[in-house]
Amino acid sequence: MTREVRSKSLTFDQAGAVLDAAAGTRIYAYVVLSLLIGARTEELRALTWKEVDLVGDPDKDIPPWIAVWRSVREGGDTKTKRSRRSLALPKRCVEALKAQKEQQRRDKKVAGDKWKDHGLVFASLVGTPLDAHNVRRAFRGIVKDAGMPAYYWTPREMRHVFVSLLSDSGVPLEDIARLVGHSGTAVTEAVYRKQIRPVLLQGAAVMDTLFAR
Repeated sequence: MTREVRSKSLTFDQAGAVLDAAAGTRIYAYVVLSLLIGARTEELRALTWKEVDLVGDPDKDIPPWIAVWRSVREGGDTKTKRSRRSLALPKRCVEALKAQKEQQRRDKKVAGDKWKDHGLVFASLVGTPLDAHNVRRAFRGIVKDAGMPAYYWTPREMRHVFVSLLSDSGVPLEDIARLVGHSGTAVTEAVYRKQIRPVLLQGAAVMDTLFAR
């Protein structure tokens, strides 16, 4: 007998509180992308600037986007081949990533010869890959500042929030599965499903509406 996998998700108001509490922290962009595009934490920690396009091609109606093609998993591959995907970036993600690039420019200047350039979007003060434990600890500090129990939430659960908010906004299960990189709808439904409504909407467009600045 297969045991049901249960997930927990922030409410819309709680998600907004987390975003507000994350503002000004070193992992703000990390939190924004986790919540607004549903990328896995291991995918974000492997993300490089070469895989980020903050402009797109307006003439061809191509929005800013990122390529989620790798992870920090052994071998550097994503969880499955279906997990490799390109995602349009909500406006808030674009703003956060621009700020992240500027912060990294300052970090590189301060580090000087100590900087180890891996091309990572999310890196340490000297450019090296982020440690999962440190990210989790920083995130829990943000959750605490947002007025919620820090021990109860981890960065990976922002992905659950993404799915829940899209579902509540009417995005079909098949579209959500594609956005989060699942090979089919079964995993999405078993682990993340909150409710499904038959209205076709795009992930980035939905998040731009929900979290308009």
